[in-house]
Amino acid sequence: MPLAKAEISRLRALREKKHREAAGLYVIEGEKVVGELLAAGCPLLEIYATAEWIEWERGRPRPGCAAAAAPLQIIPISPAEMARVSHFPTPAGVLAVGRITRVPLAAGALDHGLTLALDGIQDPGNVGTLLRLADWFALDRVLLSPDCADLFSQKVINASMGSFARVTVHTGPLAEALAGTRTPVLGCDLQGDNIHTLTARRDAVVVIGSEGRGLSPAVAALVTQRVTIPKFGRAESLNAAIAAAIVLDNLRRVTR
Repeated sequence: MPLAKAEISRLRALREKKHREAAGLYVIEGEKVVGELLAAGCPLLEIYATAEWIEWERGRPRPGCAAAAAPLQIIPISPAEMARVSHFPTPAGVLAVGRITRVPLAAGALDHGLTLALDGIQDPGNVGTLLRLADWFALDRVLLSPDCADLFSQKVINASMGSFARVTVHTGPLAEALAGTRTPVLGCDLQGDNIHTLTARRDAVVVIGSEGRGLSPAVAALVTQRVTIPKFGRAESLNAAIAAAIVLDNLRRVTR
């Protein structure tokens, strides 16, 4: 059955944050990223796919999903219909819809484990890569300030390479979340202590600010130790995700 015009309009509208928020839904497109989310056990409400993708999906294992998981509800559509709902100049073979869910940050949660806090990181590629880092280093959670790139945008989910489905993410005012924590709050700053001299901390919050302005004043006031990566050349700064990777690697070295 051909897709109704209203359904096509709904799927196309989900590329914009205001429509995602109004519907409580997000959309993700592409064989690779949808496959990654399925492998991670991410619950998806609807999957629109061409016959070619459906045939491919039936023949491949899904190692990340439980054996008893419900079968996928796949809606077959033609390549022409996919072109109409696609968010890309060159349409993919599959597009999926998921429900936006937000996990509230429990009181005292930051007192235990390792947390990555993102303060105004507006580049979606950086946010997605930082989720991958949190996944790689097995952090307990990620905090996003409200002015970070939207967690449920296609670019963030794509850049996370499936980590979107595996990392616990909370969104909210960072200063409010950090105000009551008893754990060390490590803020990345060019004038900070050498990260290579960091002592062991199994419970800590690592705060990464935007490349343009650094840490916001309210968050900076709550940092208990500023850390930096030693510079040997003339580069003005490091990409936020690269800086986070170096800091997290050093933090994991001393907590093993």
